[in-house]
Amino acid sequence: MRFLALGLVALLLTACASALRWEGGSRDGQYEVRSGDTLYSIALRHDVDYRDLARWNGIGRNYLIKPGQKLRLSPPDGGAPATRTADSGRGSDDGGKTRGGDRSTTSRPSSQPPSRQEPERSVGDWQWPLKGEIVRGFELPSSKGLDIGAAEGARVRAAAGGRVVYSGSALKGYGELIIIKHNETYLSAYGYNRRRLAEEGDEVAAGEVIAEVGSGPAQKSMLHFEIRKAGKPVDPLRLLPADG
Repeated sequence: MRFLALGLVALLLTACASALRWEGGSRDGQYEVRSGDTLYSIALRHDVDYRDLARWNGIGRNYLIKPGQKLRLSPPDGGAPATRTADSGRGSDDGGKTRGGDRSTTSRPSSQPPSRQEPERSVGDWQWPLKGEIVRGFELPSSKGLDIGAAEGARVRAAAGGRVVYSGSALKGYGELIIIKHNETYLSAYGYNRRRLAEEGDEVAAGEVIAEVGSGPAQKSMLHFEIRKAGKPVDPLRLLPADG
């Protein structure tokens, strides 16, 4: 019985460690866009900067993508610039949300493109998305952020001001997910939500309620929180205030 119990514990830990690993969608260094994807969500999925992903695929500053479109996930051979597609105009930065059915495959513009000279945020600009115990820390490659325990339904707040560039449940392993773009360098992601209260295109202030805590692996109530710098996950504890 002891060996059986140990085996079950090991299996559970393996399942938790792999909860945020991606399955399917990518083949031979390419990704086929699915309904509900945005350029930001695909970039988050593959740990790349959304600006690089756009440049490699000749996508303009509107960041529009279509279901069925195939995107390369690395630079073209020799680093040569990719040829722009017919949809790569210089429209609004709307996150490139895809839509299914007979409706348009592009989303309405929500704001003007941010300035390339936008400064990086300092540590003092960040705040905790909620108060709770850290049940799992930043441990690459298995954990790309923090799992923060909290009561189900607890309010999740934006860690810094910015614009919601993804609000949905299409990314396997994150549940109901919200991604906020803070500037040209930083994104933050909030997963395992029970309910999303912010929609794509919403401008949110630091501390504004954006979601409610739901269940993570093993049906434990928690929030999964990530900060990405130029597409790469960074330890949120290096940016969040020490006093919680």
